[in-house]
Amino acid sequence: MIRRLKTALLRLGYEESGSASVEFVIIFPIYLSFILMSIELGFVTMRHTLLERGLDIAVREVRLGTGTAPQHDAIKDIVCDNAVMVLNCKDKLRLEMRPADIFALQSLDTTADCTDKAEPAKPVRTFTPGVANQLMLMRACYKYEPFFPDEFLGSALEKDGSGEASIISMTAFVQEPN
Repeated sequence: MIRRLKTALLRLGYEESGSASVEFVIIFPIYLSFILMSIELGFVTMRHTLLERGLDIAVREVRLGTGTAPQHDAIKDIVCDNAVMVLNCKDKLRLEMRPADIFALQSLDTTADCTDKAEPAKPVRTFTPGVANQLMLMRACYKYEPFFPDEFLGSALEKDGSGEASIISMTAFVQEPN
């Protein structure tokens, strides 16, 4: 009896049928996780790129001061209109803008609170010392829900209490005099 069991086990050890199935079962989950992480990373990158584009176009319009001085809601509309595939942009985008002293080398706070803080940008229409060529800092924070929030890349993203991650984009510009 023991001899038969030993012979059967040796024969099973030399058997090669099914070896591809074992490799597949071991390797497939790794490849699947890479594919899903790539999809998540692709969408994060796309959202960030489109948010950057929308912010750049809005800043260009504010900076050049083409006749009107857009306020907070108008700037937000410009960003969202130009950030094409950013879903629920007007509801989930928060802007912060304030002037900065060019000589103090100050920046915005390191942590974005993702709440609206509006300070109007008014292009200078007449030359006023200290106001012309004023440096402005703007930050946009967009909240989104990851596709796979608890798996793969989604678990590594920093999320708030509601499970949303954020994309933060910052820019600086100088008010152009007319």
